[in-house]
Amino acid sequence: MQKILIIGATSAIAEAVARRYAARGAALFLVARNMARLSVIGADLAVRGAGQVSQYALDVNDLAGHAAMIEQAWATLGRPDVVLVAHGTLPDQAACEASVEVFLSEFSTNGSATMALLGPIANRLAEAGTGTLAVITSVAGDRGRQSNYAYGAAKAATSAFLSGLRQRLHKRGVAVVDIRPGFVDTPMTAHLRKGPLWASPDQVAKRIVGGIGRGTPVLYAPGFWRLIMLVIRLLPQAVFNRAAL
Repeated sequence: MQKILIIGATSAIAEAVARRYAARGAALFLVARNMARLSVIGADLAVRGAGQVSQYALDVNDLAGHAAMIEQAWATLGRPDVVLVAHGTLPDQAACEASVEVFLSEFSTNGSATMALLGPIANRLAEAGTGTLAVITSVAGDRGRQSNYAYGAAKAATSAFLSGLRQRLHKRGVAVVDIRPGFVDTPMTAHLRKGPLWASPDQVAKRIVGGIGRGTPVLYAPGFWRLIMLVIRLLPQAVFNRAAL
């Protein structure tokens, strides 16, 4: 029975991932801010076949609360086979430009609080010498774009942190997976116009579970985003400056 710790478990993508693991009979430890929502998700996962479901309420910006959550997760599951960090917000770029306080708050949620959480988890996995640490970042971190560079900066910082962790933990038998979704149709993106590049949470979850199983270092979801972001990264600056991205 696989043991899975999911932080940010009430997000649409994380819930879809949890359903796939539940169908395999996995033991799940779910972490998010909203305990009422966690309880509903947990009950659903139990019906779907999860071998065990536990919930824990935590706001990831409460840095002082990280240690207790990690301790409880390890005490409940034993050592997790997979840790998936999936929390995040989609900030309003204009609001971040207008307010330093808003920007720092969003950067904390999408960047620094995530990295603060990853350090102690990485240490435990390194000590065990096994496991997979997977984190949902974003294609927005591949190149800063005027439409969402506050969000992209936090995700880029997280991806750089994961790159260092991957090199360090490789020597200890631990895989680090940087998951970079493109446009996903979730409640967080409900206000945005949808198009052909959009994917459903379950489509992304299928790719995530497969990528975690393979230990894929950098996983674009869906896969075509790898090519799209390669083109965007290679655009000359003069051309990029004129693009509406």
